[in-house]
Amino acid sequence: MPAEALEPSQNPALLAVEGVTKHFAGVTALSDVSLEVRPGEILGLLGENGAGKSTLLKILSGVMPPTSGRIVFDGAEFAPHNPQDAKRHGIVTIYQELSLIPTLTVAENIFIGRAPLGPLGLVSWRKMEEDSRAIIARVGLDLDPATPVSALSVAEQQLVEIARALSLKSRLIIMDEPTSALTETEVQKLMSIMDRLRKDGVAIMFVTHRLEEASAICDRMTVLRDGRLAGHLDREGGPIKLPKIIEKMVGRAASELYARPTQRDVAGDVRLSVRGLRTVRDPQAPHAIVLEGVDLDLRAGEILGVAGLVGSGRTELARAIFGADRIAAGTITLDGKPIAPASPADAIALGIGLVPEDRKHQAIFAALGILNNFSIAALGRYSNAAGFMAERREREALASYRKTLSIRMASPEQAIEGLSGGNQQKVILARWLARDPKVLIVDEPTRGVDVGAKAEVHQILVQLAARGIAVMMISSELPEVLAVSDRIVTMRRGRITGEMPGVEATEEKLMELMALDRKQEATQ
Repeated sequence: MPAEALEPSQNPALLAVEGVTKHFAGVTALSDVSLEVRPGEILGLLGENGAGKSTLLKILSGVMPPTSGRIVFDGAEFAPHNPQDAKRHGIVTIYQELSLIPTLTVAENIFIGRAPLGPLGLVSWRKMEEDSRAIIARVGLDLDPATPVSALSVAEQQLVEIARALSLKSRLIIMDEPTSALTETEVQKLMSIMDRLRKDGVAIMFVTHRLEEASAICDRMTVLRDGRLAGHLDREGGPIKLPKIIEKMVGRAASELYARPTQRDVAGDVRLSVRGLRTVRDPQAPHAIVLEGVDLDLRAGEILGVAGLVGSGRTELARAIFGADRIAAGTITLDGKPIAPASPADAIALGIGLVPEDRKHQAIFAALGILNNFSIAALGRYSNAAGFMAERREREALASYRKTLSIRMASPEQAIEGLSGGNQQKVILARWLARDPKVLIVDEPTRGVDVGAKAEVHQILVQLAARGIAVMMISSELPEVLAVSDRIVTMRRGRITGEMPGVEATEEKLMELMALDRKQEATQ
């Protein structure tokens, strides 16, 4: 922030939302919501899925008008007719699903629809490149503006989106879940860019499910619950504490959501055993993580937490057990019998299920309804002797799990992409429960899920273990690992680096084990 600039709290509001309400066919999505965003401030907009965040963003972005209420931007009435109108006023929204065109260059994406022209009215490619180079330097990107966007990582594409917003001379940038697909290192880089923009006087509205990130970067927070304003939170001299945020979001204490497990009597026999597991190195991806001699046991009725930093090999372990990645060496036994799943179909037939980390691309069939998504892994159980689907049996099964797992949906025919992240995840869990698996592997079970639904998913995992299912839970959120696991193993660079009972574990102990390298391990 320039020396002469005011602190954000001293600045008059750049954006003021006053009593905004939005109705949809008898449903109230927003009710009397008010908030302010000041120049040079990062305001966190938080709330569970269905809280009204997306509706508010669409109103501010010009996608739809409010039913009632008033919006003031830079001291004047603000009622954008469309997103282009909002951009002309200085408000740009960067959505979770990036809007870049992969076949165009970085420069072309930044200036799409408004390329600089030369004296003859033709596109001045030199000026476009020069201007692009200056803009991308502001966001810390060191690359040729002529680079095709398809060659960039997700994090780099995110920065191109921010660069495009800056090229529009944006005064307020709305970021919708910008860190959901980024590594920890990339998140830290984005946070540094956001801090730099804040110091330049740019206002940012930061929408995220990742409360730790919001606590670290936001000056203030506005929390929505069930379409209404739940309250505002200020830093008050230090980061806003997570328990305060959670209580505002869900209306109850954080201790109820992340209660540590009591020591359960996991008396089951070893259900799954892995010894010396190694995976094949792909010549096309020489830097990809491979497993290097993994040993672990998973007991019936146990929740085994697997913790590790990005690139530790957690997901690769799940894929190898599920038959999705080729195994170079080692053995896997299920109930004492050797198995060698050569494909996911083999693993499913053996009684192994996998809820993958990338729900959108690897778990749900977005164009299909909930019923089809639910039954697709157990079609044989819902067919008659002639091989035709017994739809009544299929619907009865879904109705049963809908009640058991508290799946909120309009009807079995509803498109699954219309559900919240938490309810999508419950449908995927129901899919595997319908097969009655011996082993269920859940990779990042609450990614993109709001904090209230997280507690519900955690409780479902505990219930599965109580039924005797062996559950392996992989998560990058240590509070989640600690809240659910009976036993925890840590990984780094494709190897197991430690193990301890869940009741004895702490974040500090796990981080120490997750950071072990081979030299440290050898000296212990």
